[in-house]
Amino acid sequence: MRFRSFDNLRLFDVVARHLSFTAAAGELNLTKGAVSYQVKRLETELGFEVFVRGNRGIALTEKGKRLWHLSQTAFLDLEREIVRLREEDSTRITVGMATYFASRWLSPRLMTFMGVHPRIGLRLQPLVDLIGLETAHIDMAIRWGRGDWADLEIEPLLPCPAFATAGAAIAQRVADTGIEYVLSQTTLLHDREGSRAWLDWHEAAGMPLRPSWDGLVIPDPNVRVQAVIDGQGVALYDALVADEMESGRLLKISEVELSDYGYFLAYPKGALVNPSLRAFRDWILSEAR
Repeated sequence: MRFRSFDNLRLFDVVARHLSFTAAAGELNLTKGAVSYQVKRLETELGFEVFVRGNRGIALTEKGKRLWHLSQTAFLDLEREIVRLREEDSTRITVGMATYFASRWLSPRLMTFMGVHPRIGLRLQPLVDLIGLETAHIDMAIRWGRGDWADLEIEPLLPCPAFATAGAAIAQRVADTGIEYVLSQTTLLHDREGSRAWLDWHEAAGMPLRPSWDGLVIPDPNVRVQAVIDGQGVALYDALVADEMESGRLLKISEVELSDYGYFLAYPKGALVNPSLRAFRDWILSEAR
């Protein structure tokens, strides 16, 4: 009998990477139940199980491991061939990033790139997460954090230590009563769900983080800056807020920094076979240095 469930093989690849139905469902924009059901359908058609299910999660069976290796190789070969077939369009690239980084660091430098590479069409795509780069037709992303993201090629771009910031009113409270007390009573502003940034900062500062992790998620960094200025909470920022700090609208409330934080390039494995993308990558690394 011919195998026909190739869509479910891609879904299987995502579940195998995460070893979690829940995480895979988030990446695929499906429910956990739908992912579990599709995996069951795949196993039925294959005639063997690909996962062992237990109380503590799932694990690949031996046959599942072999199938995952084969499927990854096949998908990667297919994607590379598609890149080759697209060579007539390879002069157009899309780079995803936060508007914060685009406006504060990249924009003033872009004319240099366009001058050196006038035949490369560059599209900047607003981006707040790394999920689904290929699905969104994004060739490369620029992401803030520690660079510890799996399943993508990661290159350091711009070291930019993160530090705690606040508006004038909250900064004055820190001066009056101490930062540990103020942080325990103040909303922590996050860049995305599940971010570890504040946890990392508290560990670096030797302070306990509230068990509830009370906070407000504002994915757009520019909006988050204004929320801090307006006294809606405190947030972690970096040297790209220099204008707000020089004007006194934003204040650094601790000398503790996350020295390993900064901006990183992230792109799918094999993406740099595109000469236009490789040219952009080489140029932006040169600019950052």
